[in-house]
Amino acid sequence: MSGSLLVAGTTSDAGKSVVTAGICRWLARQGVRVAPFKAQNMSLNSFVTADGAEIGRAQAMQAQAARVEPEAAMNPVLLKPGADGRSQVVLLGRAVAEVGALDYRERKPVLLERALECLADLRSRYEVVVCEGAGSPAEINLRDRDIANMGLATAAKLPVVVVGDIDRGGVFAAMYGTLALLSAEDQALVAGWFVNKFRGDARLLAPGLEMLRELTGRPVLGTLPMLSGLWLDAEDSLDLTTVVDQGSVRGPVGADVLRVAVVRFPRLSNFTDLDALAQEPGVLVRWATRAEELADADLVVLPGTRATVADLAWLRERGIEPVLKARAAAGLPVLGVCGGYQMLGQLIEDQVESKAGTVEGLGLLPTRVVFGREKVLARPVGEAFGERVEGYEIHHGVVTVEGGDPFLDGCRVGSVWGTTWHGALENDGFRRELLRTVAGLAGRAFVPAPDTSFAAAREERLDRLGDLIEEHADTDALWKLIEGGAPAHLPFVPPGAPRATETDR
Repeated sequence: MSGSLLVAGTTSDAGKSVVTAGICRWLARQGVRVAPFKAQNMSLNSFVTADGAEIGRAQAMQAQAARVEPEAAMNPVLLKPGADGRSQVVLLGRAVAEVGALDYRERKPVLLERALECLADLRSRYEVVVCEGAGSPAEINLRDRDIANMGLATAAKLPVVVVGDIDRGGVFAAMYGTLALLSAEDQALVAGWFVNKFRGDARLLAPGLEMLRELTGRPVLGTLPMLSGLWLDAEDSLDLTTVVDQGSVRGPVGADVLRVAVVRFPRLSNFTDLDALAQEPGVLVRWATRAEELADADLVVLPGTRATVADLAWLRERGIEPVLKARAAAGLPVLGVCGGYQMLGQLIEDQVESKAGTVEGLGLLPTRVVFGREKVLARPVGEAFGERVEGYEIHHGVVTVEGGDPFLDGCRVGSVWGTTWHGALENDGFRRELLRTVAGLAGRAFVPAPDTSFAAAREERLDRLGDLIEEHADTDALWKLIEGGAPAHLPFVPPGAPRATETDR
């Protein structure tokens, strides 16, 4: 067989990534060779493929759901917002430009061509390609240059299913309104609906589902229940709460819990580094934006950021710098990862990202940072605490270490550690030894669980997504869409897309 499907959503965070991953896992479990695809992704959470390309973390997660190796073709265009209203454009895994919103619009026709080439390539090598849209397909001010939603669907003749988040309310209006704002050509490809994040008695929902079918001529292909605790590589930090979703329901093994405070930078990136900590029994991980929120932390983490110098200034404005220095002086643990590590050093020379020139760092590690124009993308392997560690690197800042003890290509001085490696905490043995060391320095009777496997926990959650589709979706109807495309003669719902104005053009 050979086929494709586009999963769109009424809004951002409606559940497109989760539904796409669920369909990938459902198909993979049936022996279908399937690949994920997202033409354009805007995210500060990214991943480095085996061949050194940078793609969105969500597509890497979806590739794992599909049980295939992630590659650049699965996310040909990645936008990484910066501190100045501009975004870095990553094309086929390599940074190629820094652009503003209007500049980017002019590039979209060329980028659509590249995206279609990548999609065609994947379709030639896989039996099924499950595509994920971006935001909403009914952004009428952006439709003429769209490359991720209906622009992609019409160019590649993809059947489209639309996911709506019932938990935030107004799901029927959002679905009907999405369809009614599309042109007749676009509407002809929208073949069905998914109601996502449902809580309660399905019998109360049934009349609404039937009315939606009657009003739009399209069936609801699944009502998917709310799943909590998935922590599956979100694309942005808009919906981060005070406490990181805890993956484990088990209590602590030792007498104490371990409290981890993560500084939530405005341009926070790769916050998925904390997922492995959050699923450890007895480890409480929370976000912090104020100095007082660090007071009772056993470990403070400075995570990655897309804007090191700007977020360092923000940290200082918030009064966090003296807290960090006091912690280091008292021998209490601080961990910096990538941008957070760069902040911990003596000096930062940045003529690339912020163009701020020489900036004084926090002075807690003997390092100097110089930002280069070429981005470092790597998949390093090393050892720390006697344990093998694998990670990945994504950074412009090149760190020179001038002292301290070695630590994952970074360094350690007393209770302060720094590394450019993302993903290190996903290594179970290393993570346990780090937590054991942190507990000792913090004076906590905390004992790491000896049997926690992050990889197994991730697989279990991906299987839950596969179950979600298998148990709550009309899989026969999905198969028909994937193999045969959208049904002919789907009804048009007025008024359709409004006529573009000269300003829109």
